[in-house]
Amino acid sequence: MAKATARHILVSDEAKCNELKAQIEGGADFAQVAKDNSSCPSSRQGGDLGSFGPGQMVKEFDTVVFSAPINVVQGPVKTQFGYHLLEVTSRQD
Repeated sequence: MAKATARHILVSDEAKCNELKAQIEGGADFAQVAKDNSSCPSSRQGGDLGSFGPGQMVKEFDTVVFSAPINVVQGPVKTQFGYHLLEVTSRQD
């Protein structure tokens, strides 16, 4: 069964999400940006969501996690919770 590990940053608006993505692409540390900005409890672990399989996250999230390249920040991804930046840290199919 497929499994992935990922980390994310959750914010309430798309503009903030794009701003944070630019900071990370400019060299800012993903984990530190997550700790400073993410509204998800995972922010305490630098946005780390641990390991999970298909169907354990909301559909929009799942689609990205199980198709995006590893270690490339994706987003903004809009879900019912807000806007996410996602980074798949590992995946096994």
